[in-house]
Amino acid sequence: MPKQMSWLPKSATDDEKILYLQNQPNEPWRPYTAFPQYAVPDYREPGISKGWATYQKLIRTGWTLVPSAKAQEFSFINSEQSDKS
Repeated sequence: MPKQMSWLPKSATDDEKILYLQNQPNEPWRPYTAFPQYAVPDYREPGISKGWATYQKLIRTGWTLVPSAKAQEFSFINSEQSDKS
């Protein structure tokens, strides 16, 4: 399965979304900044989402964009399964 990206909230109490990445479907979503091998510097203009420059780079190299709702649902399911272990 291809590497995946999604726009997710920075935290549970924050509406601002940033780019999250996932190398493998069984791995948790992590902020793009946790992947220095993929991340590129953010644009300095105000109002541009954190991770937009990285998104532009990765989408051209074959990464797949996953809708936020689907990524959040998957994260919730994974956290429930790890709680049962």
